[in-house]
Amino acid sequence: MSLEAREDHDPIETGEWLDALNSVMDREGEERAQYILSRLADRLRSEGKLPPFSVNTPHRNTIPAHREARLPGDMFMERKIRSAIRWNSVAQVIRANKKYKGLGGHLASYLSCSVLYETGFNHFFRADSDEQKGDLIYIQGHVTPGIYARSYLEGRLTEEQLDTFRQEAVAEGLSSYPHPYLMPEYWQFPTVSMGLGPIQAIYQAHVMKYMNARGLEDMGDRKVWAFLGDGECDEPESLGSLHLASREKLNNLIFVVNCNLQRLDGPVRGNGRIMDELEGVFRGAGWNVIKVVWGGLWDPLFESDHKGIMQKRMDEAVDGEYQNFKARGGAYTREKFFAKYEELEEMVKDYSDEDIHRLNRGGHDPQKMYAAYHEAFHNAGDRPTVILAHTVKGYGMGGGSGEADMEAHQIKSMENDALKTMRDRFAIPVSDKQIDDGIPYYKPDDDSPEMRYLQQRRKQLGGYLPARRSDFEALEIPGLDDKTFATQTRGSGDREVSTTMSFVRVLNGLVKNKAFGERVVPIIPDEARTFGMEGMFRQIGIYAAEGQKYEPMDSGQIMYYREDQKGQILEEGINEAGSMSAWIAAATSYANHHLALIPFYIYYSMFGFQRIGDLVWAAGDMQARGFMVGGTAGRTTINGEGLQHQDGHSHILMSTVPNCRAYDPCYGHELAVIIQDGMKRMFHDKESCFYYLTVMNENYHHPEMPEGCEEGIVRGMYLLHEGEGKKDAPRVQLMGGGTILREVEAAAELLAEEYGVVADVWSVTSFNELRREALEFDRQQFLDFDDKREKPWVTRCLEERDGPAIASTDYIKLYADQVRAWVPTDFHVLGTDGFGRSDTRAHLRRFFEVDRYYVTVMALRALAARGEIDAKKVGEAMKKFDIDPEKPSPLVS
Repeated sequence: MSLEAREDHDPIETGEWLDALNSVMDREGEERAQYILSRLADRLRSEGKLPPFSVNTPHRNTIPAHREARLPGDMFMERKIRSAIRWNSVAQVIRANKKYKGLGGHLASYLSCSVLYETGFNHFFRADSDEQKGDLIYIQGHVTPGIYARSYLEGRLTEEQLDTFRQEAVAEGLSSYPHPYLMPEYWQFPTVSMGLGPIQAIYQAHVMKYMNARGLEDMGDRKVWAFLGDGECDEPESLGSLHLASREKLNNLIFVVNCNLQRLDGPVRGNGRIMDELEGVFRGAGWNVIKVVWGGLWDPLFESDHKGIMQKRMDEAVDGEYQNFKARGGAYTREKFFAKYEELEEMVKDYSDEDIHRLNRGGHDPQKMYAAYHEAFHNAGDRPTVILAHTVKGYGMGGGSGEADMEAHQIKSMENDALKTMRDRFAIPVSDKQIDDGIPYYKPDDDSPEMRYLQQRRKQLGGYLPARRSDFEALEIPGLDDKTFATQTRGSGDREVSTTMSFVRVLNGLVKNKAFGERVVPIIPDEARTFGMEGMFRQIGIYAAEGQKYEPMDSGQIMYYREDQKGQILEEGINEAGSMSAWIAAATSYANHHLALIPFYIYYSMFGFQRIGDLVWAAGDMQARGFMVGGTAGRTTINGEGLQHQDGHSHILMSTVPNCRAYDPCYGHELAVIIQDGMKRMFHDKESCFYYLTVMNENYHHPEMPEGCEEGIVRGMYLLHEGEGKKDAPRVQLMGGGTILREVEAAAELLAEEYGVVADVWSVTSFNELRREALEFDRQQFLDFDDKREKPWVTRCLEERDGPAIASTDYIKLYADQVRAWVPTDFHVLGTDGFGRSDTRAHLRRFFEVDRYYVTVMALRALAARGEIDAKKVGEAMKKFDIDPEKPSPLVS
C-alpha cells in the first residue's frame, strides 16, 4: 500500500512533524533537512526496516514557482524572435517540397522544442571567443530547419541558402540533418542517427574531464548540452552509459529531453508516462533530475488546490490521454480531465474552453525552462543533470494540421488555411496573398528592436552557434629513422613476436615522445592484458577521476594495475560503444578544443564494426583523426575462440566508410610505416581521414624492412620477394596479406623446390586502398579520355610480370577479389568465407583452404589452365598434400 493510500490516524502529530521540517528548511536550509531525514532513515534501517523510497516524484515541476530563478531578458522580444524562427522553419521545408516534391523535412519536431533551444541560445549557449572556449551542443537531428531559421535571422544564412535545404548534391545546399562533413564550419556533431548523440555527449564530457585532469586543456565551466527526444530514449545507446556520467561526476553535462509524448508512429508510452519512466532511470543512475511539466498558466490552479486533487488527477492520467487533451481541444479536456472530480470542475468553471486549451506545458514556457537551465548550470553539484521538458509535438500547427496528431512526424507540408492560422497565432506580418502566392520568409529589419536584441544576446555569449573551427597547430611527426619506428623497421632478429606486440612497442615509443607524447590517448574496452598492454598500466596509468583508493592485489608485481587522476589510458570497461564514443571525442578534439589528440582505440576486431558501425560512420562524418586497431584479427589467427570471435570481414565493413584508410600489415616494418605515414597525414598535413589497422596475436620472425618499399606499403602493395629460377620456368605472382602472407611465402618455397615454379611474393597491406585508387582512376578515364595519369598501382605492379596472380588472405574472398578488374592477368582468390571454428591455426587454415598447400595447388591449377604445366601435376599435388575434392565447403558446412 502506498503512503498516500494510508489513513492518517494522527493528523495533529503529522502536522507537527511537517512544521518541524519546514522550520529546519527555513532556518538552516535544504542540506540540513536532508541530513536529518537521512539520519531518520538510518534509524529505521538499524531496526531492519526499510524507509519509504521512490525514484519517482509526483507529475509536477521539480522547481516550485517561488524558487524559480527569474528570466533576465525581455520575454516579449524573445517571443517575437521565436515566432519568426518557427515561421521560417516551416516556410523552409514547405518551399523546398513545393520546388522538388519528395525532398522531405520535418515541421513538428522543432515546433515542439523551440523554447528549449531558444532559452539556451538567448541565455546559456556560449560560443568560442577570445575570452573562452565555447560549449558543445548536440542538437537533435530532426530540428535542423529551426536551427537554420535562427541562423537566417542572425545573418549567417541567406534566403537563397534556405531555399537549398536538402539539396546537397548539385548546389552546396543546407544538409538535411547535422552533418559536419557536409557543412564543416557549421555543424559540430552528427546526431540524427538516434541514440548516438546522447552516448557521444556523455563521453565527450568524460574526455573533457580527462583532458582537464591531465593538464592538457583547462575546461573551466564549459558545458556539454545534449538534446534528445523521449522516443529516442528507447535506443540502447541513449541510456546505456548513464552510470558512467554519475560515477565520473560529470557536472559539465546537461541532457534536455523533449518529452512531446510521441515517437514516429504514435505515443512513446500511451499506457503510462514516459516522464515518470525516464525520471526513474536517470535518478536511479545518480543524475540530478529536473522535471518541467506544467507552464505558468497552471500556477493559479495549483495555488488553489488545497486538497491535492489537481495533483491526484495529474498523477492518474497517462500519456495517451495527455496527447488527446491537446489534440481534441478545451471542451474535451474539460470533460475528460477536470470533470472527473467535482473540485477540479469547480476550479475551472470560469474558464472558457479556449482558456483550458491554452493551459501550457512546461516546455513551452520560457520562464520555467530558464529556471530549469539556471538550476542545471549553477547548482548541479558533482552530478550530471537531465531536464525532462513536457511539450506538444507540432506546437503551433493547429489541431488537425499536425499539433499532437499521430502523424505529426511525417507531415512535410501544410495547407494555406492552416498556415494562415499559424501566422495569426504567432503574429507574423505576412498577408493572405503572400501565403497564397507561395509562403514567404519573414525577417524583421536589422535595426528593429527584436533583431538588435537577438544580436546583443549572442554577442554577450561570445558569438554564433552552431559553429565549428577545424584548424589546429600542426604536430611535427618524427621520421622512420626515429627510434620509435626504427625498432620495427630493423626486424625482430632472433625473437618471434606478433604484430600486436609490434604495435604496443610503437605505442610505447609514441607515449614517450617529448613533443607530443602526452597527447597520445590509448583507449581500451577491457582487453589490455589480451593485447599485451598491461606494461603501460604502471608506466602511464589508467585515468580515474578520483584516483586509486585501494591497493591493487597485484601491487607487488612489476606491471600492476594503477589508476590515477592523471592517468593516460582510458579503459572504458566491456563497452565497445562507450570506448568508440571516447575515441570520437578524442579524435575530434582538434576541432572541439583546438588541441589535437592522437587516439588509439584497441579492441577485438570481430566485435568492433559489428557493434559500433553507426558510430564509425558518425566518426567519418565528423572527420575524426586517429587510429582504430582491430586486435586478434583474422579468421584463423585467434584460433581457440571460435565462431563469434574470428574476424574474416572487418576490412570489408571498413571499406564502406569513405575517409577510413584500412590496412592489414603482416610485419612490424609495415606497421611502423603505416602509423608514421598516418600520423603525418592526419596531424601534420591535416588530412581529414582516420585509420583502421588489424594486428594479430601469432608470433613469428619479422624481417628487416626491404629497401624502397615505403611507398608500396602505404599504397597497399609491394614486392617482398623476387622469385629466382630458370628464365623459361613457369612463373606466378603470389599476393598475400596479414598472417596468411607467411603461408604465401611458404607456398613460394614449395613451388620452387617441388615443381620448379618461380614465384614472386607481394605483400598486400591494403586491398581497400588499391581498390579506392583504381576506382578514382577509372572515373578520371571516363570523364577525360586524354587523362595521362599513371595506371592504378595494382596494375602497375603486375603488368610487366609473367604468370597468373593468386591472392590469399585471412578474410573472405571478397576482400581480395575487389581489385579483380585492375589485375592485368588471370586472377585467383583464396579466402576464409564461412563461420569461424575453434582449432589449431594449421587446422583452421586447412579448413578454410588458405594454407600453403592450397596456395600451391591453386598456383599449379592456374598454370595448368594456361598450358604452362602438365595438368597431371595438379592432381598429384592434391594427393600429396591430402586435399580432398569432396571436402565440404567451409562456406556452407
